[in-house]
Amino acid sequence: MSHWSAAITILTAVAMPDGGNAFVTNNAPRPTKTSLHMASPSIGIFFGTSTGSTDEAAHLISATFGDVASDPIDIDEVQGSIAAEFAKFDSLVVGTPTWETGADTERSGTGWDEVYYGEMQKLDIAGKKVAVFGLGDSVSYAENYADATGELHDVFESLGCKMIGYTSAEGYKHEASKAIRGELFCGLALDAVNEEELTEDRVKNWVAALLDAGITSTDEAAPAAAAPVASPSPQIEEAAPVVFDDHVLAEEIIAEVKNTRSGYVANYNPRNDKTMWISTDGKSSYITAGVPGYE
Repeated sequence: MSHWSAAITILTAVAMPDGGNAFVTNNAPRPTKTSLHMASPSIGIFFGTSTGSTDEAAHLISATFGDVASDPIDIDEVQGSIAAEFAKFDSLVVGTPTWETGADTERSGTGWDEVYYGEMQKLDIAGKKVAVFGLGDSVSYAENYADATGELHDVFESLGCKMIGYTSAEGYKHEASKAIRGELFCGLALDAVNEEELTEDRVKNWVAALLDAGITSTDEAAPAAAAPVASPSPQIEEAAPVVFDDHVLAEEIIAEVKNTRSGYVANYNPRNDKTMWISTDGKSSYITAGVPGYE
């Protein structure tokens, strides 16, 4: 019974730092693109994922762009050939979840962490237009909402890329985020746990703003950046989530889960050696250190 997290969060939806499992538990079909021609896409969509939520968001973004964007590409699948993959596209849209909410760097818990300060530092992509998106839980991780999105943005910016796609932080429930630059999010912030109903509109508005900002243009005189995208206002919840920060309570709940092996599904992330426990009714979740422990 070691290494367990002391904080147990009881929520009205699956509470996960990367934005939850909301995209992957509803069994809805992924958005698809209707192609009328075979023109090569000018925008490359790249993502990292731990639970599948960022993958689903990437597919929605790709479908919303249509033929000008590639099908989503998992960063895990192109490690070792990132330079060649990025070179195929004039612009990039890149996305990440957030796992390591307390870390200063490498917060995504995905393949991005493995390439940020190694392979990517050798890239020659100065001037390439890049927009970032990220998933987070703005309620149960209100002080670290979508933190990893900020690091994703900063790595590309440090390589000389032209960063676009900043959005308004108004209408979100978070308290703090490392993805804030000035008064804006450094990209598109999504919350599939608490605000899933806003995701489609947020993506549509963001993609429209990126197109207006000239993400598909290779001209030096690209259109001026569009105004930050305003976020739809979330619906007001009748009851706020209840957060327990009690070591004894944490141990009791975790012991029950381990003994009964029911009520929660374990999702182990070997990159950061942490397990995310998600309740089968979708109302609570928590993270513990190490493997699940009952196999």
